[in-house]
Amino acid sequence: MSAELEAQALQALRGVLDPEVGVNIVDLGLLYSLHESPGGLMLTMTMTSAACPMADQILDEVEAVLAPLLGASQTLDIELVFDPPWTPQRMSPLARAILGWTGA
Repeated sequence: MSAELEAQALQALRGVLDPEVGVNIVDLGLLYSLHESPGGLMLTMTMTSAACPMADQILDEVEAVLAPLLGASQTLDIELVFDPPWTPQRMSPLARAILGWTGA
């Protein structure tokens, strides 16, 4: 993946908030990998819980913000995984500060 495309994708994904906590999915640590595939982009991500009630909304927003980065014949493949599970340690320092989380 070109550095420019990766930067654009991450910037776009920073606009997607987990509505339950009000922190973007990049800083929350929900993204596991993002790379170009032969037909477009492949994103592997998780949710804070397998029972996340906002998962569909978050996935819809991810598709909406990444679609403009794709060519006409390209697709976005999102793989939602729960192994490894999300933990608070995946949060960025910014997310920790926003949430007031100081645990190790």
